[in-house]
Amino acid sequence: MEARLANPRGFCAGVDRAIEIVERALERYGAPVFVLHEIVHNKHVLEDLGGRGAVFVESLSQVPEGAVTIFSAHGVAESVCDESEKRGLRVIDATCPLVTKVHVQAGNYAAGGREIILIGHPGHPEVEGTRGRIDGEVYVLSTVEEVAALEVKDPERLAYVTQTTLSVDDTRETIEALRRRFPNIQGPDLKDICYATQNRQNAVRELAPQVDVLIVVGSSNSSNSSRLRELGERLGVPSYLIDDPDELQARWLEGAQRVGLTAGASAPEVLVRKIQTKLEHLGVESTGEMDGNPESVVFQMPPELR
Repeated sequence: MEARLANPRGFCAGVDRAIEIVERALERYGAPVFVLHEIVHNKHVLEDLGGRGAVFVESLSQVPEGAVTIFSAHGVAESVCDESEKRGLRVIDATCPLVTKVHVQAGNYAAGGREIILIGHPGHPEVEGTRGRIDGEVYVLSTVEEVAALEVKDPERLAYVTQTTLSVDDTRETIEALRRRFPNIQGPDLKDICYATQNRQNAVRELAPQVDVLIVVGSSNSSNSSRLRELGERLGVPSYLIDDPDELQARWLEGAQRVGLTAGASAPEVLVRKIQTKLEHLGVESTGEMDGNPESVVFQMPPELR
């Protein structure tokens, strides 16, 4: 067998920035540093940072008064910011700048008197954070069927924004359905959707015809990693999402000559390499890599850590 690595894959600029924020905060302020929610959706990253003194919590009530507190890359509701200020927490915001851009867009639409439709998955931290930044009604949906069933107050005064971990391809049909049903709806240009999600899906789309099976590295609660696996399946390639080399099963590779390997935006490259080594133990003799287009996006650190 031979393996082929997708390119780009793995960490995006927002994830790189979020992890570096936790690392710099630990260096500057010492342990413990409290992080509201998982800084990114990957258990290996969380275990590594936890071993260095990061404490991950699901509620601000778990954070001692005055403690250094980091908001995850997925963003938080305005009420969380208000509570942090009341409790005197030393907040460092690791929200991905592309998520912040969605917050600003949604806020502008709402300020203009429009009800907001948020294309995304209910309960996802990013979706809940965005909902909590908007005054007024927010409708969360992700399918054409949900568009057809949607009831709004004023069909002429609507706007939509999208969860960043969905790609242009994930949202195209839903956006088209919204525009057909509500011709006056406003929304951001498709190019505003997260570049990293789209780039990783484009790489899988290019890789799929070249391989017999696809392995996606990422945690099950990582939205963009799950979408990569689903995309592989839609393209006719047996596809599996794993977060550890031990999860790789030899039976998946039976009869395969070419194995594709990619990683979601929150999966570290060191984990990809460990799974590559496991593939070699299972019979992969050579590994090649797609040319791809290198990503050069870099986001600034928060002012507290510059």
